[in-house]
Amino acid sequence: QVQLEESGGGLVQAGGSLRLSCVASGRILSSNAMAWFRQAPGKEREFVAGISWSGGITHYADSVKGRFTISRDNAKNTVYLQMNTLKPEDTAVYYCAAGWSVRVQPVMYDYWGHGTQVTVSS
Repeated sequence: QVQLEESGGGLVQAGGSLRLSCVASGRILSSNAMAWFRQAPGKEREFVAGISWSGGITHYADSVKGRFTISRDNAKNTVYLQMNTLKPEDTAVYYCAAGWSVRVQPVMYDYWGHGTQVTVSS
């Protein structure tokens, strides 16, 4: 049974920072890439950042480039999302996902966490 568990969300003022963590447990078959998505009320789930197994390839949504950093520690089965200079429009439920390779489409990922709420106040 594969499980992805996000943590680190919370309430923060605009301009602040948060670090999200995603710990993978169980057996994930051929899920070499990890990604973060987010979904705000009334909006579609959108790609935020992705990272390859080695960490050598990363991809970010234009809206978070220069502010967010994705990284992974394979020895700990953990993926991180460091979020700096947070804006109110970053408010959403953030989800961790695992798949074959880095893609921006949610359907391309096989495993998902339950999400962690990030709320940025103005």
